Amino acid sequence: MIAFVQGPVAALAPDTAVVEVGGIGIAVQCTPATLAGLRAGEPARLATSLVVREDSLTLYGFADEDERQVFELLQTASGVGPRLAQAMLAVHSPDALRRAVAAGDEKALTAVPGIGKKGAQKLLLDLKDRLGPPTGAARPAAPAASAPPPWNEALLDALTGLGYAQREAERAVTAVTPRAEEAAAQGGEPSVPALLRAALQSLNRAR
Repeated sequence: MIAFVQGPVAALAPDTAVVEVGGIGIAVQCTPATLAGLRAGEPARLATSLVVREDSLTLYGFADEDERQVFELLQTASGVGPRLAQAMLAVHSPDALRRAVAAGDEKALTAVPGIGKKGAQKLLLDLKDRLGPPTGAARPAAPAASAPPPWNEALLDALTGLGYAQREAERAVTAVTPRAEEAAAQGGEPSVPALLRAALQSLNRAR
């Protein structure tokens, strides 16, 4: 098992980071929130999970070990493959998923593209007692994309990378702008992963 990869980021794509390890470029599938914290040419360390299929070997990368563990636990539920597990983590943090499952929150799960009401009900049953209680610890935020690019550009790139139209992405960015401005007013930096989740939830409500 490849537990993590570490090295300079050689390239970034909407759903992939290429990390150079020992002169070899390793492609790692990541959520937009994880990608938003990476910069080409800068060092990175990603926890990883290798998914083996008959015709492929795919490496998934995560900002931390907790996210990787939840990614693997989600796949123990019937009908959840790596793509859906990754989509769930693109919308919700590990603790948010734990809280949703503990509370039987169907609405939180249906905020994930590809999960309907019946699917959410089934997942709540399958995942009960599997994810464990919320850790209560704040998830380390990926460095906010200030300049260059600004946080709103990183957020737009993440949303369009997920397949949303430019107009939809811009509308979602506008919806979360007050939240980012509030963080800046308090002397902090807007967290792109947190803003991305809020933007995805606003898009889901608008549909």
